[in-house]
Amino acid sequence: MTNATAKPDPDPPSALQDVPAAPPNRAWRKFRNHIPGQIGALLILLLVTTALLAPVIAPYGFDVQELTRINQPPSADHPFGTDRYGRDVLSRVIWGSQSVLKVAFVVVAIQLAIGTTLGMVAGYFGGWIDTIISAVTDMVWAFPPLVLALGIIAAIGPGLTNVIVAIAITSWAPFARITRAKVMSLRSRDYVIAARAIGETDPSILGRYILPMIVGPNLVLATLTVPAAILTTTALSFIGLGAQPPSPDWGAILNEGRQFLRNAWWISTFPGVAILLTALAFNFLGDAMRDILDPQQSVIR
Repeated sequence: MTNATAKPDPDPPSALQDVPAAPPNRAWRKFRNHIPGQIGALLILLLVTTALLAPVIAPYGFDVQELTRINQPPSADHPFGTDRYGRDVLSRVIWGSQSVLKVAFVVVAIQLAIGTTLGMVAGYFGGWIDTIISAVTDMVWAFPPLVLALGIIAAIGPGLTNVIVAIAITSWAPFARITRAKVMSLRSRDYVIAARAIGETDPSILGRYILPMIVGPNLVLATLTVPAAILTTTALSFIGLGAQPPSPDWGAILNEGRQFLRNAWWISTFPGVAILLTALAFNFLGDAMRDILDPQQSVIR
């Protein structure tokens, strides 16, 4: 850890003043010019609205069966058709958006909490603490998250909640690596040295001067991580380790319609399209946020 050698500044500047950042009005103007980002934001807004209003807008309950309408093609009564139990596919896709949002926010929140905390501690204190945390991070990153998640689920059992926890605790390594690298470049800045010299505690320095500087990169990474979390959860549900029947998880619906692809293509097609659009939406929004929050992109034009 770097020692203070310069005369302390009685009024160390805020961390937010260290690098140029786009003012809110300029950031909004750049977002308005980013067409893919707008499309992504609209799709995410549609997903959130659908999930929140699922009990209102879904024409049927996700588990309501009509045994006289088994594997019926799309029609006026069932725009997405029905499955092998006579359940409305549109309703199940709408209800399934709730589990997608749960995955998107809970998984990324846990990843952010673990990765950011460990990365800040490792990058700021260095030494043996950095060595241990970096070794653990490298070990976690050396294995594909899906493989580690499979091992954890095998130990604790299937279910959507267990899948979310398993994915979150096996996918935090990128947040830790990015945070550590950023903090290592910030801990020797003049305002950090001055703050340490005038007696501010390490937690205060981390919270006041360093944390604001890593919010942008981690926020962009979080947005870009959501599609991977959704796809991994969907894959685990597809093989029967995620949400259990009759839960309307999109991956589970895909698995149910797999054996009927030739005669009832709609069962798997519509949830597959929903997964594709959701992944694209978060990728588009993540790209837009990266362009806006990147200091090198924030030069006044």
